[in-house]
Amino acid sequence: MTVVCRRKKHVKNTSKSKSRDILSIWNFDGKIAFEDILSATENFDEKYCIGVGGYGTVFRVELEGGVAFAVKLLHSVEEFSEEETFHAEIEVLTKIRHRCIVKLYGFCAHSQCKFLVYDLIERGNLSSILHEQELAKELDWPNRIAIVTDVAQALSYLHHDCNDPIVHRDIKSSNILLNQDCKAYVLDFGMAKKLKHGCSS
Repeated sequence: MTVVCRRKKHVKNTSKSKSRDILSIWNFDGKIAFEDILSATENFDEKYCIGVGGYGTVFRVELEGGVAFAVKLLHSVEEFSEEETFHAEIEVLTKIRHRCIVKLYGFCAHSQCKFLVYDLIERGNLSSILHEQELAKELDWPNRIAIVTDVAQALSYLHHDCNDPIVHRDIKSSNILLNQDCKAYVLDFGMAKKLKHGCSS
């Protein structure tokens, strides 16, 4: 069982694994990362669940030292469509980096357990916020314009600034996360498609 992580450069591990330094977890010993995630969620107990989507359940994972992440555990590992979605998300998110796109830290690919590890965006998805009357009131027009601008910047980056243009194909309020400052982040690239330069839309 392995956890594969994207990193810009090799980071040499200089500390003992028991120190559980965040660089050691993501860039050196994948086994530590896997065991820590299972321990932090008590084997994905529902009390750590912070959201349920079409392809997976999202859990809040707080590791030693108070560092928190969001982990999406796939509902099923047997259906071909979900397997394809899992690999599509990894393929896209390991090759892009943008302020308005949720950051992927790593993933576990095992026959009986597949999950992705993301940056935790505190306020949750836009759909849930809009359906809560009190929370929705905080989204005044300046905030709503800023959210639309963030999403547009993410799409512009995907369409024009990647080596091969990427079409998300599933932009909706439940696939937009907000942080405490109402900054927006696009997520869920399971349906994304790469295009070749010069091809017709």
